[in-house]
Amino acid sequence: MDAFDLVRELAAVLPADGWVTDSDVLEAHRRDQAEWAPSGQPRVLVRPRTTEEVQAVLRVAAAGRVPVVARGAGSGLSGGANAIDGCIVLSLARMNRVLEVDPGGMVAVVQPGVLNGAVKAAAAEHGLWYAPDPASWEFSSIGGNLATNAGGLCCVKYGVTGDSVLGLEVVLADGSVVRTGGRTVKNVAGYDLTRLFIGSEGTLGVITEATLRLRPRPPRATTLVASFPTLVSAGTAVADIMRATRPSLLELMDRATVRAVEAWKPMGLDVEAAALLLARSDAGGEQGVAEIEQMRASCERAGATFVMSTADEAEGELLIGARRFAFPALEHQGATLLDDVAVPLSRIADLFAAVERIAAERQVLIGTFGHAGDGNMHPTVVFDREDPVALTRAKQAFDDILQAALALGGTITGEHGVGSLKRAFLGVQLGPTSMRLHETIKRAVDPHGLLNPGKML
Repeated sequence: MDAFDLVRELAAVLPADGWVTDSDVLEAHRRDQAEWAPSGQPRVLVRPRTTEEVQAVLRVAAAGRVPVVARGAGSGLSGGANAIDGCIVLSLARMNRVLEVDPGGMVAVVQPGVLNGAVKAAAAEHGLWYAPDPASWEFSSIGGNLATNAGGLCCVKYGVTGDSVLGLEVVLADGSVVRTGGRTVKNVAGYDLTRLFIGSEGTLGVITEATLRLRPRPPRATTLVASFPTLVSAGTAVADIMRATRPSLLELMDRATVRAVEAWKPMGLDVEAAALLLARSDAGGEQGVAEIEQMRASCERAGATFVMSTADEAEGELLIGARRFAFPALEHQGATLLDDVAVPLSRIADLFAAVERIAAERQVLIGTFGHAGDGNMHPTVVFDREDPVALTRAKQAFDDILQAALALGGTITGEHGVGSLKRAFLGVQLGPTSMRLHETIKRAVDPHGLLNPGKML
């Protein structure tokens, strides 16, 4: 189908403001935040407001064999929402409503374009809490969170996005609709199709509605911060804490990251420490006090040079702010390639050591930070974007980190997704039999390969 016929067909099934061909608008919707992931030139942008309009778009696409790339807020970090040449970009930004909050059932029903923070706010109005909290929670959409099975700072205790999803409405490649799961916490009727679509990065269907699990709002948290003379000692503390208790947050930053944060937002951080560990307990009462004391003891046994804790909410948020500043602080030092690998808890120190070795060998700056409590770290390569040699070294370091994570028994992505940025490494991790199974599933639900082609598989 040529571009003229495609636009004519879409115009027949969408309202006048539901499609755009303006080149400047298309340019703004070509890619996500993964600067170095490839992207193409779309033919048209569509902006549906309803499931029925999404169905209509996919029926037109199926009839003309036109690829479709769905996108939310565009905050992704793997190129998962990047356009390909000649595609329809399907923006879900206008499907941004919280349809229902059921306090008794402790669920919220939402559209994919609603922001994570808006769901939290809607839950809070009923004294409830939506747990998943990716670092981009203020500006990332629920649909994107679902597409990548996003994690966050509190997932060490409360799980990733998929652990808070009870059911979905999904439009398939042929325009048909399937509903998965329901409103019950337990549901083992049939295959777990909800889990199949979560984390599939838009390659199996377009999520148009989600039923999310809400929780009671946790008590006010107590925050602990500790400095360590070596990465090994910090890794030892992390493993000991996770054996002894279950923190609601356990985050680690290396020296390069701490120095970047302090240079950008001076907070009096220890820039000589090899690592800074941030931990929280939201258990409340005597249990919360006991958990913080257990964490303190673990840090001291591991050789921490400084440990302090606070029950003051504002002070605790200030400390956690240092961690939330990690990536933007590194961005202020140059162009970045943000990695997202996870390793077993017992191998965190080995990952840090591998990253230090890679930084020296490739002659690049790498700041490492992330979710120590579940082994999910974000080594971030910083380089001069105007220097082609530096870019080459940065990309080599990025690939080296993926290889190192796999060698340590880990994964190439813990929460950002494969997208197009890491597509070449998926088969290395999964192996040929698993890849064949993935491809079989893809063909079964999208036989013409129209949904987000070039991503993941």
